[in-house]
Amino acid sequence: MKRARNLWNMLRSAATPAFAMIIVAFFGGYALFGANGVLAGFEYRQMLEKRQAELALLQKEKAEVANRVVLLDPKRANPDLVDELVRRELGLAHPDEVIIPLH
Repeated sequence: MKRARNLWNMLRSAATPAFAMIIVAFFGGYALFGANGVLAGFEYRQMLEKRQAELALLQKEKAEVANRVVLLDPKRANPDLVDELVRRELGLAHPDEVIIPLH
C-alpha cells in the first residue's frame, strides 16, 4: 500500500513538468513545421520570387498593350498600325505581299 502511494505521489509530481514539456514540444514543432513556421518561410520566399517574375512579365505585356491602344486612338491613329491590322484581320493582303510584324 505504501509502495503504491509512493508511486502515485511520484507520478503526480512528474505530471506537471511532463505536461509543460509536451506543450513546449507542440509549440516548438509548430514554430518549425507549421503554416507560418521557419520551413514554410523558405517556401514563401520561393513563391514570392516566382510571382515577382510573373508580375514583371505581365507588366511588360501591359505596357505593350497600352502602347498599341495609344497607337489606335481614333484622334491620332498610327497609319502603319491601322493598315497592318486591317490587312491581317480582314484578309486584304495580296498573295504577293509579305507582312512582317515588327513586334
